[in-house]
Amino acid sequence: MFKSIRLPFAAFCFAFMSGLISLPEQSAAQQAKPGPVIFAAASMRTALDAISADFTKKTGYAPKISYGSSGVLAKQINQAAPADIFISANLKWMDYLDKAKLLRPGTRRNLLGNALVLIEPADANAKLKIAPGFPLAAALGNGKLAVCTIASCPAGIYGKQALVSLGVFKDVEPKLAQAANVRSALVLVARGEAKFGIVYATDAKAEPKVKVVDTFPESSHKSIVYPIAILKSSTNPEAARFVAFMTSQVAVRILTGQGFTVLEH
Repeated sequence: MFKSIRLPFAAFCFAFMSGLISLPEQSAAQQAKPGPVIFAAASMRTALDAISADFTKKTGYAPKISYGSSGVLAKQINQAAPADIFISANLKWMDYLDKAKLLRPGTRRNLLGNALVLIEPADANAKLKIAPGFPLAAALGNGKLAVCTIASCPAGIYGKQALVSLGVFKDVEPKLAQAANVRSALVLVARGEAKFGIVYATDAKAEPKVKVVDTFPESSHKSIVYPIAILKSSTNPEAARFVAFMTSQVAVRILTGQGFTVLEH
């Protein structure tokens, strides 16, 4: 009995030391130490996941990221949700936290820009050109226009501004399908549950099941700016390193590849 246990174990040890067998390797994220907690606009997901993975490989620290509507995230932070860094898709919600004195002084900066686009399912073929009074309501027919919440979600706020500016909001308002965040609005169009949608150019680029019908003129809405800041309550020393990493060559390449405009690097 004793020998029948020892010999297989000895054989295992010999094989392991000889490199004939190996234990499963852990990923960089599994081996990494806890990095900063980041609350980020949903439209950042594709780019920020890639940047986070590179940050982990280079530093050994793995950020934990929560994505959502900027307004929802900002309110959670205001209610003491634990986070180190906030990236908003508009200035309004960063201003909200700034006024509440929840940002670490000197860390706020305007990081990114984006564009607003009208999208449709990839297999559709609408012939629409965005201009004052353009026939969006007629093109919708009985279909829906997917947007994120126009009262609080930045892409929805920009979308309403554009539609009002172009004089078509009242006609399409009854046809709006409002989603919790911009990626959820994107999904509605990708699934064919909405005929059109208003999202960021970066969202459209990240989803092969949709295509861009046209881009809204920059003059039709406020400038799309993504600010970033470290929160005053943060105690993670890696927070500052991650914010700096967001303007590194690696991060800039990822961000511009996803369609963002990098405002500071």
